[in-house]
Amino acid sequence: MKKIIMDTSWLGKGGIGRFTFELTHYLKNIDSQEFYKNCASPLATVVTAFKSLSVNKQDVIFFPGYIPPLFSACNYIFTIHDLNHIDIDDNASRTKDFFYEYVIKRGCRHAKYIFTVSEFSRNRIAEWSGVAKGKIINVGNGVSKNFSAQATPHKPGYKYLLCVSNRKTHKNERRIIHSFAQSDIDPTIKLVLTGKPTTELLALIDEVGCKERVIFTGFILEDDLPGLYRGSLALIFPSLYEGFGLPVIEAMACGVPVVTSTVTSLPEVAGDAALLVDPESVEQITAAINEVVNNTETRTTMIDKGFAQAKLFTWEEVARKISKVFEEI
Repeated sequence: MKKIIMDTSWLGKGGIGRFTFELTHYLKNIDSQEFYKNCASPLATVVTAFKSLSVNKQDVIFFPGYIPPLFSACNYIFTIHDLNHIDIDDNASRTKDFFYEYVIKRGCRHAKYIFTVSEFSRNRIAEWSGVAKGKIINVGNGVSKNFSAQATPHKPGYKYLLCVSNRKTHKNERRIIHSFAQSDIDPTIKLVLTGKPTTELLALIDEVGCKERVIFTGFILEDDLPGLYRGSLALIFPSLYEGFGLPVIEAMACGVPVVTSTVTSLPEVAGDAALLVDPESVEQITAAINEVVNNTETRTTMIDKGFAQAKLFTWEEVARKISKVFEEI
């Protein structure tokens, strides 16, 4: 009997780890196997290829991550969440360009199917790889159940706007800081960014006169993130590039208004439940911050719409779409 074998090597490793973790709970009647612990390494393409030789040729391997096997003894499906490693200059390199061109693009041609998480990514993968769109399936992403209005709010002793981010330039943090500094809101409100600061960002914060108003949380445990959302006035997420943008629906599920971008996947994820801004416009980001903080009616409407929008993205639905493909195979 044909089996589906899911690679669990990504468990505990960032967004792909979350995707893997949730699907191990919701996908039924499949087997699991760790193919290669160092799954983000370029060597993974070789190791998984040789491990596929031990799999029955009738079986199908499902890789939740973006590195396909160099060759495979059986059919496989892999998942490209986005193409940020080649689309964003700061994330790109000659090595990555080579790997994507000669390993990942080849994997697209040889895979049974390619899963992705948004229509933006689906269109971009088709354009880049030359693979027919029918072979690329948007299975979406889900909101974990711990992101809800029942989460215990973080109470640091001050009101705050939240930016769930990292120090990569496509997260647009320099414009966020400029916009926050220019905003016409209560000066006791702070801007909280996840992670650790860089020297460059600290210098900018000092330059715009917000040294006492911008806080970096350091590393945040997954279990603490719902409370961090729930305690905030709004999520400020005008990213320049996202394959999906999980913070948008996580914040909405926690009953928090969202300011996000008009580009890449973010409009399809946010729907009409967020304030959408041109991420390259400090003026638009500033105006959205003013609106979401100062206008009670806007906040109430956004929160209600956000709850409804977040309900469209469940792990049960992701698993249903994936299971449908497995059944067809």
